[in-house]
Amino acid sequence: MRKLNIGLSEEQRQGVIELLNRDLSDAYLLLIKTKKYHWDVTGPQFRTLHQLWEEQYLALTESVDSIAERVRTLGGYPVGTAEGFLKMASIKEHAGDVPTATEMVANLVEDHEQIIRNLRGHVGQSSEDFGDEGTADFLTALMEAHEEMAWMLRSFIEGESLVSDGSKTNAKIKSPVGV
Repeated sequence: MRKLNIGLSEEQRQGVIELLNRDLSDAYLLLIKTKKYHWDVTGPQFRTLHQLWEEQYLALTESVDSIAERVRTLGGYPVGTAEGFLKMASIKEHAGDVPTATEMVANLVEDHEQIIRNLRGHVGQSSEDFGDEGTADFLTALMEAHEEMAWMLRSFIEGESLVSDGSKTNAKIKSPVGV
């Protein structure tokens, strides 16, 4: 491969590629988990969650591709095996579990929040430790996308009623049985 001359040393690029491969592993595992929940969800909120998770796994599919392409842009190779993803991911697989709809939502919130924390740290490392502002910007956009997905999921399970001006009331909305 021709030596890259993009203003980053080999060490800087390799450091960023390592961060990106960790983010790729988390994103891929979250994609799989979101898709699985999309298939398995049952109960009164089936249609709502089924559609929400379809939107989210499609967005995650694009994100996974973008992260892998960023790795290639920097001269690296993305993790591309299930074994590699599981080894590098900070979120965990729950093989064999079929949780309730609300538990599924809560699990995905936890995973998105873990990824957000990781990305927040990786933004700083990319910029400060490795001098790669481009990757820092790229990761910031990914973080914002995960923040929005987590918000959508959290909103589903918070269940506090609001008045028309957006302020909270003291009343709680009861979740339907099984949700």
